[in-house]
Amino acid sequence: GVIMLVASGRDGFALTGSNPLATNGWGAHSPGGYGFFSALIIELVLTFIFLLVIMGSTDRLAPGGFAGLPIGLSLTLIHLISIPITNTSVNPARSTAVAAWVGGDAMGQLWLFWVAPIAGALLAGWVYRNVFSDQAS
Repeated sequence: GVIMLVASGRDGFALTGSNPLATNGWGAHSPGGYGFFSALIIELVLTFIFLLVIMGSTDRLAPGGFAGLPIGLSLTLIHLISIPITNTSVNPARSTAVAAWVGGDAMGQLWLFWVAPIAGALLAGWVYRNVFSDQAS
């Protein structure tokens, strides 16, 4: 809502175009015109990497008090990589919030920005527990 309020303060503002309010999307709704498969892969892989960073930096064996640095830097890199592809989701709540304001095709493509991050997160949890964790399964 705050983003909508600020954006509407510009003359000529309208909830039209390929990705108003930085909604997530593919095809005509991708900032760079990337297709469905590219959107699926980038969202799944970057969520997977992000969750590995979060789990690794917050593990009981990681140095205390420093988790914010790798988490923040990895999220910055994720955005730099994927804003041109999908406007970056890696978070279904973020995708849902702007899609709800915009409606239309943003809502129609929203399912991918739930499925890919959830699948990436589940895969990261499994990999972390079975490959990187020192705790037995």
